[in-house]
This record gives sequence, structure tokens and C-alpha cells, in this order.
Amino acid sequence: MSRIISLQTTNYKRLKAVRIQPDQNGNLVVIGGNNGQGKSSILDSITAALGGVNAKTTPKPIRDGEERAEIILETEDLVVVRRFTAGGSTLTVKSPDGAVYPKGQAKLDDLLGKLSLDPLAFTQLTDKEQLRTLLELVELPFDPEALDAERKSVFDQRTEVNRQAKVLQANAASIEVQPEWADLKPVNVNDLFTKIETAQAFRREYEADVREHAENAAEVERLRAELAAAEAELATTQEAVESWQNVTIPDVDALRQQIQNAEQINASVRAWEAWTEAGDAWGLAERKAEDLTAKLEAIDQKKREGLASAVFPVDELGFDESGVTFKGVPFKQASSAEQLRVSLAMAIALNPKLRVIRIADGSLLDKDNLALVESIAREHDFQVWIEVVGDGDGRGIVIEDGEVKA
Repeated sequence: MSRIISLQTTNYKRLKAVRIQPDQNGNLVVIGGNNGQGKSSILDSITAALGGVNAKTTPKPIRDGEERAEIILETEDLVVVRRFTAGGSTLTVKSPDGAVYPKGQAKLDDLLGKLSLDPLAFTQLTDKEQLRTLLELVELPFDPEALDAERKSVFDQRTEVNRQAKVLQANAASIEVQPEWADLKPVNVNDLFTKIETAQAFRREYEADVREHAENAAEVERLRAELAAAEAELATTQEAVESWQNVTIPDVDALRQQIQNAEQINASVRAWEAWTEAGDAWGLAERKAEDLTAKLEAIDQKKREGLASAVFPVDELGFDESGVTFKGVPFKQASSAEQLRVSLAMAIALNPKLRVIRIADGSLLDKDNLALVESIAREHDFQVWIEVVGDGDGRGIVIEDGEVKA
């Protein structure tokens, strides 16, 4: 199915009875006329025949004063007949030999491109709708939505890790330490108290032995009668006293001084340990953030490589997170000629079977853009129906009062 070879419209909207058989050697079918004469109804009848109508978009498909309307659109492969009455519309789709397709609209839907009935509508789509339409044409080695979701997840993780890193950095900075504290070891105060108790026990034993020795010596002097026993006891205590000569009794005063210094030392050790742990946590968070940054770059590189390998309908056409781009800038910032060329290319790429495109409001295109439309249509062997105000510089089919002007 390629082009429209005949369009016959009766009583549709502003039209009376119109039959148009386009020049099959041309690529541009210009529909001219003044406003309100029915030229828009010609293009609308193409849309109605191929895509159907509904009460919301076309509340009055039948011309005022008439009871029925009919559109017969013939292509090289199909004959499409759409009839309208007050009760609704009917559709018949036949092959050239008269065979009727049981599911006519499904047959047409299979042949129509998403933008073929109005390619300039692409320029009016939202950024997201333009992007969605473009992605339907391009085979990418990745799922853009999944990749964007992965990137957002990693980006959010990195944001949270960086936030934590700043908190840990501030925590480390709030701890005051001295460099010399790095060599300090914690002091066990309980061990010092135990040493004091041991030293005091030694001293008590020593003093007890000394007193016992003195008492025994006095007893020897007083009790000469018991000299033998006293001397034996004296010898025993003498040995005990002599055994203390090789024992060093801890300095209790020094131990007490260590206890007084222990709290300050331990506070310094704890501060140093806290500062070290905070610094380690900070460093770990920064390394984690660097890893996540590397992941983001890998995702972005994957997207860049995918875009570089993708084949787009138009050179320099692409997309980013915000929508479709052309030559690296948002599509809606492109010139009108660029937007026109891209939109036509999109319509052509979306419409490989039915090689017919209609453009309303063709009067908005200047001479150069109109020539561009014709050039693109000729290059891709498409038939473009375009509506203009006036006579189309003498080359248009002019509609006057619902009929083709002689």
C-alpha cells in the first residue's frame, strides 16, 4: 500500500461533492482555498477514512442540511469506504478485486503510522511524549527507563553517603586531640589499686615481723630463764627479717600519684581512639562515595556508548533525561526548519506501509520549508497532502464553497 490514487468525499463537514485524483508522479498534493471554504475538510476526510472519528473530535461529520455523508478513499492496494448517518458511521475496507476485510479498522491501523496523519503534531508533543515516540523507532542496547532508574538509585545512594561523610567529618573535627596522645596506653586503675593493696599487705607483714622481733629481743633480755627458747625464736624471726632484705616494697605514694594522673591519661587515650575511629569512618565514607561516582560514570558511559551505536531516523537526533535532543540541544529549541525535517523523518520511519502524510496549517510554512517538505517527500517516495491558504502559487487544488474550483 503506497499512495492515495483517488479521494471522493460527499457531504463531509463543509464539503459538497469533491473528487481528487492526485498526480501520481508528484509527491506534494497542495489543497488551497480561503478560510471557511472546506479545504481543511479534505485533509480531515483522509483522517476520517483511515483513522476514524468520534463524537468528541468530530461532533458534526455531516454537512448542514444533508442526511448522510460518504468518503471513498482508494489506494493502490485498498478501497476504504466510510459512511456517516445520524445514527453513526460504518466502515468497509476492500481489496481492489472486491474482497472485504472483516476487520477493516484493524487492517488500517496496521498500515497507519503514529504521526502520518499529522507529523507536525510531533512538535506539539510534550518532552516525555516526544521521547517515548522516538524510542519506539530506535533499538537501544539498554532499557532507558531501567538505566535511568539505576542511575537515580546510585545517585541517591551517593547523596546519602556524602551526607554521612560530612557528618562524620564534622564529628572527627569536633574531637580535640594532641599528637603525643597517639603513643599513650590506657591506664588500668583497678590494677593500681590492687598493687596498692598488695604493697600495704607487704608493709603490714613487715611491720608485724619487726614488732615481733623487738618483742622477742625484749623477752630474751627479760626472761633469761627462757633464754634457750627465746634465742631459738629469735633465730627464727631473724631469718624472717633477713628474708625481706631482697624484697622491694612498692612506693605507695607513687602509685597514688599514678591514680591521680590516670583519668587524664585515659581521657586522652579515649579522645585519640575516638578521633582515629571518626577519621577511619570518614575515609571509608569518602571511598564509598568515590566508588558510587565510578558507578555513575560507568552508567553514563554505557548510555553514551548505547546512543553512539543506535541508529536514529535523523542524524544528530538523540535524547537525554529531559527529552528529545537535536544537535545536542533540546528539540523544541531547534529551528522551525529543523523541527519540520525531524518530524517528517519521524512520520516516515513510523509509517513504512502507508506512504501518505497529511499536514494541516501548511500556510505556517514559508517557501523554503515548503520546498523542504517536497524534497523529503520525493526522497522517500511519500505523498504529502498539505493545506494552505490561497491557491498554493498556482499548483494547488483550490476548494471553494465545498467543491473543487474549476
